Amino acid sequence: MTLILCGMLVGPLFGIGTALLVAALDTYFHWRGHNLSRTWRLGLRGDQRMNRLLRHTLERRGHRTLHARTVPGHGTADQILVGPGGVWLIHNEAWHPEAEIAPYGGKLFIDGRTQSALVKGLNGAAATASRLLSERTGLAVTVTPVLAVHGGRLAASPFTADDIVFAPPLKLVRWIRRNPTAGFTPEEVEQIARAAVHMLPIGGRTMTAA
Repeated sequence: MTLILCGMLVGPLFGIGTALLVAALDTYFHWRGHNLSRTWRLGLRGDQRMNRLLRHTLERRGHRTLHARTVPGHGTADQILVGPGGVWLIHNEAWHPEAEIAPYGGKLFIDGRTQSALVKGLNGAAATASRLLSERTGLAVTVTPVLAVHGGRLAASPFTADDIVFAPPLKLVRWIRRNPTAGFTPEEVEQIARAAVHMLPIGGRTMTAA
């Protein structure tokens, strides 16, 4: 009604313009609300999304994936990936679509704030997993921590901060494939995977988040 009165008093073009502006604003806020909820849906589905991606990519290249493995003293890792090129501890995290994710001075910042609890937890879990798998297999096993980013805006992709590689899932898989840290034989891959089954038991998702 207000728009009709405005059109009658000021002119039809003003009424049409105002109506279009209101419609555009309504669309924007609806889109924004959808994106916000989408972030949290991605957070809930991040593990499953990464599982599917690994199954259709690296697992076809001789890699083994262990899901939801407990690292003693550090909670649960979403995925432990064992392959010819090394071993990776993969964590999935979702942020607000407009969150700025960037490295400064070698450290991770989210919207200008450091993420000490998150990076400390991931690096600690990777170090413990490295020790346990090395002791069990007798091999020199280094577990590399990486983080699959669901949502947010990355300053670069991938990037390294606090000794952790950050990237969206597909780019992270490509980075893993192109940046080997070891040269394991198929037999050693199986040996490490079996060791991970014993030393890193299945558990709930309890790793410290941001």
